[in-house]
Amino acid sequence: MKVAIIGATGFVGAALVKEFSHRGHRATAISRHPKQTLPQGVTGVKADIFDTDDLAEMLKGHDVVISAYNPGWTNPDIYVDYLKGADSIQKAVKKAGVNRFIVIGGAGSLFVAPGIQLIDTPKFPEEFKPGANAVRKYLKTLQEEKELDWVFFSPAIEMHPGITNGRTGNYRLGFDSPVFDDNHRNTLSVEDLAVVIADEAETPRFRRQRFTAGY
Repeated sequence: MKVAIIGATGFVGAALVKEFSHRGHRATAISRHPKQTLPQGVTGVKADIFDTDDLAEMLKGHDVVISAYNPGWTNPDIYVDYLKGADSIQKAVKKAGVNRFIVIGGAGSLFVAPGIQLIDTPKFPEEFKPGANAVRKYLKTLQEEKELDWVFFSPAIEMHPGITNGRTGNYRLGFDSPVFDDNHRNTLSVEDLAVVIADEAETPRFRRQRFTAGY
């Protein structure tokens, strides 16, 4: 399989690159600042994701495109930049003729109670709301997409460098609500997130819908 990973040097993107290389797939690691040293089978490419035509050329010939795009949580323009970038990526995927499109979104739009999304709860961090709102809005846009074979993945609520499980290969899947454990925690290491996404790329189980995972 030949896979394109957008946002390949980020927290999630780097884990995806490592997992796909581990499985023997060919990967194109697309980012603003490509790494000089990459795993076997991985080619680093510098790209401006706002340049739709140029990005489309890079994506041609891939079996699947995975977007882990994030303009940066400290970016004061994250709301506008995320939506602009996500739109450009989606258009580029279609222009490149790639059908399978996997988007790594956020946990903020998961429903923690009937009609209540995580982002709208009192404990949701204010500093993350602009980015989470942008991702939530884009999910609604993606749900209107009729041409691409897309899927949107919401990570676990607790999915950050402090989650030290590493790569276990174990996880449980869900749809629009967090996958809680017996202690009512929704956790997943970034390494196991990469396992989830690689499994989905190899054997699609979800089509034109959102899904999530946790231990």
